[in-house]
Amino acid sequence: MLGLFLKGGIIMWPILALSIVSLSIIMDRFYSFFKARLDVSRFLFKIENFLRGGKKDEALYMCEKSKSPVARICAVVIDNFELPYRVREEIFSQYISAEIRKLGKNVRFLGIIGHVLPLLGLFGTVVGMIKAFMAVENAKGAVVNPGALAGGIWEALLTTAAGLAVAIPTLIIYHYLEGKLEDISLQMNDVVFQVEGFLREVRK
Repeated sequence: MLGLFLKGGIIMWPILALSIVSLSIIMDRFYSFFKARLDVSRFLFKIENFLRGGKKDEALYMCEKSKSPVARICAVVIDNFELPYRVREEIFSQYISAEIRKLGKNVRFLGIIGHVLPLLGLFGTVVGMIKAFMAVENAKGAVVNPGALAGGIWEALLTTAAGLAVAIPTLIIYHYLEGKLEDISLQMNDVVFQVEGFLREVRK
């Protein structure tokens, strides 16, 4: 494996570096999403019971001790319910945007890596092909060993293969994480709507 890597040429090193960066981002984001997981239905059921029972402090404590942004937006709703509607909407919108940016830290960079890697691999292949055909030209009419030419070509193709091998899973995970961010944003908006509904009913 090391021999194949070295035969790919100098372009293999930036591909390796980007693959390490990609893996570190993926591991970091998966850990963050794991911490942010929440059974929303069960959570809202408990919050509703607290609010209907007049246990606002218990509801806030349950929201604030959670590491999920979906739970924390609930505390923001409870704390700001007495404010005018437009003010509340602005606060909720800003809070949700901030939480999604925090949870999606460096996710966009995965997309950049996934799109750059195939181009980087292709660049390495083109450079390798140029070198192979320059060797043919330098032979100056002498018989070129087909095996040597084929060897130069497959070595040149290694960078494209390496770039695609890293780019494909990187892009798959990038789109998966983007989908998760969208789901969490929708869940946060849904929690805002439902908790405000609970509070309106309690106040009647």
